[in-house]
Amino acid sequence: SHSFTHSGVFFGPSNNSTDPLNGQGRKVWLHVQKNDKGDCFHQPRVRGEDSFEEAPMYVAVLTYMNYGIVILFGYFRDFLRAVGLEKCHQAQEREEQRNFVPLYQDFENFYKRNLYTRVRDNWNRPICSFPGPFFDIMERVSDDYNWTFRLTGRTIENVINMGSYNYLGFAENNVDFLKTVAEETRQYGVGVCSTRQELGNLSIHEKLERLVAEFLGVESAMAFGMGFATNSMNIPALVGKGCLILSDELNHTSLILGARLSGATIRVFKHNNMQSLEKMLKESICSGQPRTHRAWKKILIMVEGIHSMEGSLVRLPEILALKKKYKAYLYLDEAHSIGAVGPTGRGVTEHFGVDPNEVDVLMGTFTKSFGAAGGYIAGKKELVDYLRSHSHSAVYATAMSPPVVEQIIRAIKCIMGVDGTTEGQRRVRQLAENTRYLRSRLKKMGFIIYGNQDSPVVPLLLYLPGKVGAFSRAMLKRKIGIVVVGFPATPITEARARFCVSAAHTREMLDKVLQSLDELGDDIKVKFSRHRSSYRPELYDETDFELDS
Repeated sequence: SHSFTHSGVFFGPSNNSTDPLNGQGRKVWLHVQKNDKGDCFHQPRVRGEDSFEEAPMYVAVLTYMNYGIVILFGYFRDFLRAVGLEKCHQAQEREEQRNFVPLYQDFENFYKRNLYTRVRDNWNRPICSFPGPFFDIMERVSDDYNWTFRLTGRTIENVINMGSYNYLGFAENNVDFLKTVAEETRQYGVGVCSTRQELGNLSIHEKLERLVAEFLGVESAMAFGMGFATNSMNIPALVGKGCLILSDELNHTSLILGARLSGATIRVFKHNNMQSLEKMLKESICSGQPRTHRAWKKILIMVEGIHSMEGSLVRLPEILALKKKYKAYLYLDEAHSIGAVGPTGRGVTEHFGVDPNEVDVLMGTFTKSFGAAGGYIAGKKELVDYLRSHSHSAVYATAMSPPVVEQIIRAIKCIMGVDGTTEGQRRVRQLAENTRYLRSRLKKMGFIIYGNQDSPVVPLLLYLPGKVGAFSRAMLKRKIGIVVVGFPATPITEARARFCVSAAHTREMLDKVLQSLDELGDDIKVKFSRHRSSYRPELYDETDFELDS
């Protein structure tokens, strides 16, 4: 037994349990929780399988060859710079700093100047409007092969926004919707200029936390001013030396940083692979801590609701079953899933119909579905009260800006329907409809896309590094703004374009995007799908796995 205790404070798992039923080979979670009014807001859901189709062998070979050629030319260009035949624009350390700790790592600097710089124009594009379904981009050009940029003074207007995390369309500039935000700005101003433990604890902050707890169906919640810091600064307060963290291999950097700062032992299990997780749980409990073999103080499983680069959903019912079986604790990051999935937008707990109180630590951000900034930690009251006095993010960070807080309150009330309208639920349904429409059309066109059918994060695989820049530039010419991602943010053979679906996207917008993708996919040859499932058992293939009731 691993007591989730810290300085005499106990916050452990609930004793409620749910039973998985096997119907026609599909796992259906049938536990339905009721709210204060007695209305059932958790609905049983069949979990669709995540799609991770493998690229043809020739694509992988060509991708490695592309990187090899680029690296060879990179060393050749470095030679030309060294002998003075080519001007070098890179940041360099001064001679008098040579004896200090190096500021630049050799290969990282090499990769940046010879590979990243060639396609640098596809990132950090300056936007001069709010990031709604359309936005305006300031045009820029480079006279030195992307080492520096200059603005032309022209604006590319009405670009379809397929890259922002505006899942429910609350990043908007509607005067009627933003009246309450304007009123709070007049009352409180735009800055608090103090931490909440000193003079920055406003009534509106407490109002937000009560609303978040009610929305999630848990006892208590605490809000923080930065989503990244919600993970990186709170995990060290929950675990420390003598504790064990079992982390999904595709977890976000904020989770990884928080785990490293905690001083706890970290072990990584294969993405969404329950055999890998259970094997580590067994070994950890049987062997204990290294050298001493003492029992771990705590074992904490860290997962994400929706993975931002893969679009895959967590196997929450199975992980909860393992958590109870081995008496571990679960930290669930719902940055991309809260508001984006579930019949009423309450995230993956609602999507799978499980009791949110069975998750020990519920984390989420306000930066995606709510059109604001910041994050939250929710769960039992003992947990939240402990974090109020022990979390660095709570003690030292400046309190959230009042207009931002009001924007979050406005969005949550809209989703819950307490504002007297059905607009929030319309947006949740529209997002689900748009997501399935875009995913199904892309698959039929022959693109390889990753993730779950219910995930609004849609990665489209490009593979070859040369196609990454060409794809992004060609889409911008068609007035479609996208995000492209490559190594080291992804595996070297899995460069991709990532589309983020929004409830604000109309069917006409999506059809224009799909038409452009269809044409571009044929032009630059990125329709690699052979409509067959992947054979990657170490990540995605699961054998039969029995869950204890």
